[in-house]
Amino acid sequence: MGDLKEAGAEAPPAVAAARGGLSLLSQGESEEPSAQGSALFLGGNEVKSRAVVKYSSAPPRTAFARLEEKTDLKLPPANWLRESAKLGPAGTTILGNSKKSKPFSSFGMAYDFIDSVGNDVDVVSDSENIKKLLKIPYSKSHVSMAVHRIGRTLLLDELDIQELFMRSSQTGDWTWLKEFYQRLIDQKWQRKKKSKEHWYQKAILSKFLYYSINGDGAAQPVPSAAEQQEPSSSHQTSGSEGASWPAPFEMPSSVSEDPSASSQGLKNDFVRNILWTFEDIHMLVGSNMPIFGGGRYPAVSLRLRDNNKPINVLTGIDYWLDNLICNVPELVMCFHVNGIVQKYEMIKTEEIPNLENSNFSTKVIKDIAQNILSFLKSNCTKEGHTYWLFKASGSDIVKLYDLTTLCEETEDKYQNPFTMPVAILLYKVACNMMMKKNQNKKHYGTIRTLLLNCVKLLDKSRHPQIIASANYMLSELFQLDEPKKEESSESPLNENSDESYSEEEEEMPDSDENGSYGTSSDPSDDNKAVAIIKSVGELSVPEKYKSIHQIRPSCAFPVCHDTEERCRLVLSYVLEGLKSVDSSIKKESDLPAADPSTPIPLKYEDESTRGGPEGLEKQMALFLDKMGSLQKGNYSSQSGMIPGSWQHKMKLQLILKSSKAYYVLSDAAMSLQKYGRALRYIKLALQSHDTYCCLCTNMLSEVLLFLSQYLTLCGDIQLMLAQNANNRAAHLEEFNYQTKEDQEILHSLHRESSCQGFAWATDLSTDLESQLSVSCKCYEAANEILQFSDLKSQNPEHYVQVMKRMGNIRNEIGVFYMNQAAALQSERVVSKSVSAAEQQLWKKSFSCFEKGIHNFESIEDATNAALLLCNTGRLMRICAQAHCGASDEFKREFSPEEGLYYNKAVDYYLKALRSLGTRDIHPAVWDSVNWELSTTYFTMATLQQDYAPLSRKAQEQIEKEVSEAMMKSLKYCDVDSVSARQPLCQYRAATIHHRLASMYHSCLRNQVGDEHLRKQHRVLADLHYSKAVTLFQLLKDAPCELLRVQLERVAFAEFQMTSQNSNVGKLKTLSGALDIMVRTEHSFQLIRKDLVEEFDQPKSGESAPAADSSPSLNQEEVIKLLSIFESRLLFLLLQSIKLLSSTKKKTSSNIEEDAVLKTNKQVYSQLLRATANKNATLLERTEVIIHLLGQLARGDSGAGSSAVQ
Repeated sequence: MGDLKEAGAEAPPAVAAARGGLSLLSQGESEEPSAQGSALFLGGNEVKSRAVVKYSSAPPRTAFARLEEKTDLKLPPANWLRESAKLGPAGTTILGNSKKSKPFSSFGMAYDFIDSVGNDVDVVSDSENIKKLLKIPYSKSHVSMAVHRIGRTLLLDELDIQELFMRSSQTGDWTWLKEFYQRLIDQKWQRKKKSKEHWYQKAILSKFLYYSINGDGAAQPVPSAAEQQEPSSSHQTSGSEGASWPAPFEMPSSVSEDPSASSQGLKNDFVRNILWTFEDIHMLVGSNMPIFGGGRYPAVSLRLRDNNKPINVLTGIDYWLDNLICNVPELVMCFHVNGIVQKYEMIKTEEIPNLENSNFSTKVIKDIAQNILSFLKSNCTKEGHTYWLFKASGSDIVKLYDLTTLCEETEDKYQNPFTMPVAILLYKVACNMMMKKNQNKKHYGTIRTLLLNCVKLLDKSRHPQIIASANYMLSELFQLDEPKKEESSESPLNENSDESYSEEEEEMPDSDENGSYGTSSDPSDDNKAVAIIKSVGELSVPEKYKSIHQIRPSCAFPVCHDTEERCRLVLSYVLEGLKSVDSSIKKESDLPAADPSTPIPLKYEDESTRGGPEGLEKQMALFLDKMGSLQKGNYSSQSGMIPGSWQHKMKLQLILKSSKAYYVLSDAAMSLQKYGRALRYIKLALQSHDTYCCLCTNMLSEVLLFLSQYLTLCGDIQLMLAQNANNRAAHLEEFNYQTKEDQEILHSLHRESSCQGFAWATDLSTDLESQLSVSCKCYEAANEILQFSDLKSQNPEHYVQVMKRMGNIRNEIGVFYMNQAAALQSERVVSKSVSAAEQQLWKKSFSCFEKGIHNFESIEDATNAALLLCNTGRLMRICAQAHCGASDEFKREFSPEEGLYYNKAVDYYLKALRSLGTRDIHPAVWDSVNWELSTTYFTMATLQQDYAPLSRKAQEQIEKEVSEAMMKSLKYCDVDSVSARQPLCQYRAATIHHRLASMYHSCLRNQVGDEHLRKQHRVLADLHYSKAVTLFQLLKDAPCELLRVQLERVAFAEFQMTSQNSNVGKLKTLSGALDIMVRTEHSFQLIRKDLVEEFDQPKSGESAPAADSSPSLNQEEVIKLLSIFESRLLFLLLQSIKLLSSTKKKTSSNIEEDAVLKTNKQVYSQLLRATANKNATLLERTEVIIHLLGQLARGDSGAGSSAVQ
């Protein structure tokens, strides 16, 4: 007959591979694109139907043998009942020799097309079950089907009650259903025995089909369908087991190689698996219908009819649906009378609904399909539950029961034989979705619901591997290592209504709620039924049963409002997984004896296949040994787990997940400043990681990086605890608190390891020094791990963070020792020499600073390196200060040791400035270093000036060194930049100018001889006095200093006057000195203001002590300066009066001089009376001075005096 083709809707190999991912079509089958996805127009009513063959084990199609008229079908053909690939199981099934549709046939298909389940397909079932459902309104026969929901997919299987009852007497599986059935449904109902006529018709049909096979090789044996299916099933197995994603997601051997699977009928025994779209319903259908072809009939179905019996509606619907499902365009009908062939008739598929006596509306069939699907989807809402759709023979009422709920009322809830297949399918669908690289977060809700329902169905003691794996996958759904903004981006997880499905939250009780699913029930109705169709006629009414759930309702993935909630969920799943693994590990005494013929696998055998570098394990082992983690070479499980077993692999993954979760919890607690809690969590993270290291035989660099991160965080926590010692009791309470969940996880960890590897890092000490030391050790350990392999270069950001923290902690420890040394120094009163304890503290502090500087320099962190150099400078100054008290206070001189340490301090400050380069790098640090450098120079100059080392150096050399140091101090003292430190800088600069002026003033007094040098000193003294006055006048809180400088200037003028001979010169100098006195009014105004405030404050009560503490109100200093000022002003006025009087006698009268003389006399007289009044208060005396200075100023200006300043 030539090379013939099968149905035109067969998918080409490319489509089959892409959509089904399973076995390709058999040889000889090819594509007929013109018929693919055709829409058939039947009697004016359009019904959309499209069929794509996903898998076929049928041989190339051949034409049927057209039997001659009068052929007697009662006589058996030569090849009768021999297995034939062309007929598949159809020949024997029709005769009734083969088993009926198995109760798990849909699961076999679902396992093979796991991609479609839960997402794309609405229904998975045998075509016979689909036909039976769609014929419900037309048929009186009973319907009994098991319904399961997986996502948005319903799995339908025939549930032959009588056959199951027969089995139950042997296995005891369905005893609870038998009791329920007999009690509630129909106690008297018995299966009708098949009549002889029925078996006669079956035999004739079987013989007809064997006759119709092309005769030449018909009787020859051909490979069985089961053998042909082996390649496909092996292909599928390799597909599921070869998954390269996380190891736990590989199909557990207990699932993929379940010996009971074939006995339960979980294999896909259909000749064809077809993806049939009927209107908007997508179905994965299994069909065994033989399809013939050849010649002008590319694809036809073959039927045998008794000419004396007209075709009824049920038969017509049967034929029409079979052809639609297989996309066969024509039907060949062979008519016989009493087994004698009469004629053949060809009928197009679209004409079948219009056959005489077999009229039916295709639109009604479409409505029935949509109503039944809506009814089932609305009521079969609980995933993992077994529902039973039942219609008694001759009854119009269709009832739906939740068998899982009924089963749970019995003693053993795992008696339901559907439980295991459903659980495995839920697990497989979740695995499949999890392993898809293109999946995104919107599917997480779907996966989570699948896994939760899978775990709910399984007995923990019987299926620990699946439960452990499912719990691990549940924990993987919650991303722990996401950035913190992730909370706000979680909302799209709920916006997946087109992609997902769900039941209510898993906590929803599984009770059967009568009438709660839309169909109300009367009191007379069966109260055990979930839902009832009161009359099958309702199914023909368009949209009678609209699904009260959406076809694809949204699946809510829990939105965790904070990190702790998310981590706690993860840990709850991890704990369940660990419990499953631990319960499955046999006691050591139960382990099988070693087989002498089997070599014991040694760890080093794996070396060549390892992902990491060869030395990584050795390095890690040495490191852990150093940290105290390994107890005398104990590098394996204490519970007896066999390396490489599923328990070993799974426990490793779960432990690693728990360590990550605890790390994230610790980090979150740290950010909330709950340091005790943070330390508790990081302790658990490190204990988890320690156990992982004990179990792991192949250390991954990623896992080492985790450990480095954990130790870094632990160092941070210890440092924060050290800095928050005042709240230690609260931190200790948080640290010691432990949840039951944490205790159980720790118990599981202790089964494998002592978990003491990092105990040193997580102790809550009360000693500040040990806390800082532990923190430093944590960072050092984290850094040491980064030196393994190429972790440092692979994770530059983490390396930089670790180095920064090491630099910082060493700075903290350095400052701690430096402060201790300073405290010892302040306590040392009697002892004159520096103690050994102090020197030891200096060395420790210096060593820490040096290492810290090296850390920062290694990552080119100039700013922090500068700050540590600055601190080292401060340490040098403390060393210098320690040596200053070593000599007697009365004979005190600036020692060489002091000079040495101050110069070292200067060197470190200058290094800090060189490290920064320019002020732009970090202005605040730059200014701080400059200030410290200025302070160092100033202190050194002040000490040299106040305690001049005259026993070692000449006066001139000392003055030169002081002058140089002061000028350098001025150089680094920035008086112009506006900042918080500006007043301090101005005060410092003014003080420097004052000290220099005083020094030159003193030199001038004590110097004899060199007139040039004297003149130079005079000019310098005058210059520095002027600058000091200018700067002090800018400050509002230094009136005494300003007054003192002015008084020294007056004394300087008086000293100059003593060397003058002429009266004119003296008068000029006196006039200048009085002018300086007048200018001190500004100082007195400030003093008066402070005195008034002080006088007013006691009245306001409590703020009085604060006034006394103000530095500007040192009243003793004010009284002292005021007394000097009064005496000097009296002296100057008297001298002025004398000189002006003598000048007046000698020369002619001068109006200006007369006015000045008159003013001076008046002021002198008033001042004398004021100083004579010993009862005057300080404020009154100040006000008198202000008044008199005002008089002098007016007198001078009135006189037009042009005195030199």
